[in-house]
Amino acid sequence: MPPQPPSAAVRDEPVIRDRGDACPGALRLHAADDGYLARVRIPGGMLDAAVALLLADAADRLGDGHIDLTSRGNAQLRGLGASCGGELQAVLVRGGLLPAPTHERVRNIVASPLTGLDRLGLPDVAPWVAELDRLLCASAPAAGLSGRFLFALDDGRGDVTPLEADVNLSAVRDGGGDRALLWTADPADALLVGAADAPKAALVAAEYFLDAARQAGTRAWRVSELPAEHTLDTGELVSRLAAAGISAAVVRGSSAPLRGPAPEPGVVEGPDGAAALSVFAPLGRLTTAQWRALAGLTGRVRLTPWRGIVVPGLPAGAAEDALRALAEAGLVTAPDDPWRSVTACTGQPGCAKSRADVRADARAVVAQAQAQARARTRGQAQTQAQAQEQAQEQAQARTPPQGTRPLPVHWSGCERRCGHPRGTAWADLVATADGYDLSAAGHAPRRAVPVRELPAALAAVRRTTSHDAAKK
Repeated sequence: MPPQPPSAAVRDEPVIRDRGDACPGALRLHAADDGYLARVRIPGGMLDAAVALLLADAADRLGDGHIDLTSRGNAQLRGLGASCGGELQAVLVRGGLLPAPTHERVRNIVASPLTGLDRLGLPDVAPWVAELDRLLCASAPAAGLSGRFLFALDDGRGDVTPLEADVNLSAVRDGGGDRALLWTADPADALLVGAADAPKAALVAAEYFLDAARQAGTRAWRVSELPAEHTLDTGELVSRLAAAGISAAVVRGSSAPLRGPAPEPGVVEGPDGAAALSVFAPLGRLTTAQWRALAGLTGRVRLTPWRGIVVPGLPAGAAEDALRALAEAGLVTAPDDPWRSVTACTGQPGCAKSRADVRADARAVVAQAQAQARARTRGQAQTQAQAQEQAQEQAQARTPPQGTRPLPVHWSGCERRCGHPRGTAWADLVATADGYDLSAAGHAPRRAVPVRELPAALAAVRRTTSHDAAKK
């Protein structure tokens, strides 16, 4: 398997922090090689067009004309000047994205992006997002949460609860009405609470964590960092919920929650003749022109934890034309698009630690693979056998066997592997002075592979991995 980055390593020793977290925010700017970076928290990734356009204007006037998407459904502006803080703050206050300066970095809420938009009939957790955000910003203790503490609000499809959040809510619909499962470290010890109480219950759990962290004295940022003797106790959480007027039932030994897929690119059919669009930004980076095109379709967008964008509220008959327009704008609109499974860190010139411009190299490799595919399709005087062989090769390269996905490829400028995918099923490219080291589970590592040789090397890894997965 690829070497695990420090953030993915299993910790055998207690984590003892000697400082607060340095996670950037909208007010705490991060100094990068290409200027300052601001991370704007967008609870649930949900934005209306007016606010989205304010962000685009800020990116054009104050930054580099791009908006980056994060793995928590937030937005980042890069290339900012050192003196832009006051002007950026005014923009965010005007758009309602900075309700409380003391709390701006703690509004880390991810939610199922398709909640209420498709035909699965699952509970709509969008109201939970707004209520939890309101409660967080009104809670004085919540200002003590780190910028890395995460809430996940899942509508029952199991897409965001696998994201290793600190506090999880998963909607449950049964004969007794809508309810929610609440858990922190272990879903096997989940609590069942009423749906109306779910946001408040999540806040109670977060404030319990803060008390436990204070008692531990280790300055833990995440629930998983609490020492064993200070882990959150289910019985104590039930008592705290009761004190807050929330009835909770222990559901011990419950099965692991459903693990559902992230939204695929394309049209999402909704109820009552409505539709939504799901698209992705290559390498999680949008030009402000692309951002404005998305915001202008229906006046609403949802950013996803997979660096995608969902546009709700289209008439079903207009969805396909709108999707084609977004494809022409350079966005990923089909599941088999080569960009669907390519991620990368910032790389040069934005990061001083990076040994290469990994995003430019990734673009070159994808472009080379696309050009080779087009050249094969233009071959003339093919025999029937050649045509069948070519079609088979293209299908293997672009469409994985049923039940599998293309092996994700992550490009890293150094050994830290920032932004790497979760789990081990991914190909790992790490820049060196002489090329890229390539590693993937089940494959012998290759060292210092030149960029020009990477398309063939990656194709071989992906093809073999897809075949192996299909056999299982």
